[in-house]
Order: sequence, then C-alpha cells, then structure tokens
Amino acid sequence: MPDESVVSAFVERFAAQLVEAGMTRMPSRVFAAILASDAGVMTSAELGAQLKVSPAAVSGAIRYLSQVGMVTREREPGSRRDRYRVHSNQWYEALTNRDQVLKRWEATFREGMARLGPRTAAGRRLGETLEFFEFIEKELAQMMERWREHRERIYGAG
Repeated sequence: MPDESVVSAFVERFAAQLVEAGMTRMPSRVFAAILASDAGVMTSAELGAQLKVSPAAVSGAIRYLSQVGMVTREREPGSRRDRYRVHSNQWYEALTNRDQVLKRWEATFREGMARLGPRTAAGRRLGETLEFFEFIEKELAQMMERWREHRERIYGAG
C-alpha cells in the first residue's frame, strides 16, 4: 500500500489538472481520491477523512460525479453505508457517454445552419463546426473499438 503522503500528492496534483480542464474542485479531488485508492472504492467517511473535508462537501461532489457517470454508488456488504466506485474502464465509459452530447450538438448545429442559411457566413461556420463534430464522432467510435480490442489483449475480458 502506498504511503499516505504519496497518495495525497497524486490526488491533489491530478485534481488540479482536472480543475484546469474545467471540472470543479471538490468533485475533482473526490474522483482522484477514489481513483488512487487500492480498491477503487471508498465510503463518504473515508473520503472526508482523507481529503479533510465535511460530509456535505463529499456528498455534493458524489452527487455531481454520479450524475456525469464518473462514479457509481453501491451498498457496502452487510452495512447500510454507501460506497463509491471508479471502474477500471472509467475513461472508456466517460468518452462513450459523450456520444449523446455530440449527437445533440450536431442536431443543434444542423438546425442552426438551416435557419441561418447555409450560404451565410454564420451558416458556413455552423456547417464547418457540424462537419468537425461528425468527423470526431466517427473517429471516436473507431478509436473506442480499437481500445476495446487492445484492452482485452492486455487485461483480458472484463
């Protein structure tokens, strides 16, 4: 088991990078703490103690992380306490779940382009943006399939 100070340093560094990428601070710290735990699962009490934060702060962070699919809630066996898990394929799931967001954006760009007129400067910009997201969506689907195959070769099915 790694030294507590080493884990804490990783958690704070990765959380800071998540904040730079646009995530709020407390969910970033909670996510990084669960990710860095040996079991990949922690209770609210464990998170509060490790991060030195209130139960309310942990609760709010967990609510956000659950809503965006970055952690799952499960009942601790033989207990009434919940624990929170980060799955080994977390990044795959997070990227795959973005597919619905991309589809909604594409529909909005398509509608905007039609309403503004495809020959207007704004319509052309929206058209190029639409083309970009359609390209990304296609490439992402192919890349995720290659990742599934690669992961299975390295880590086995699971």
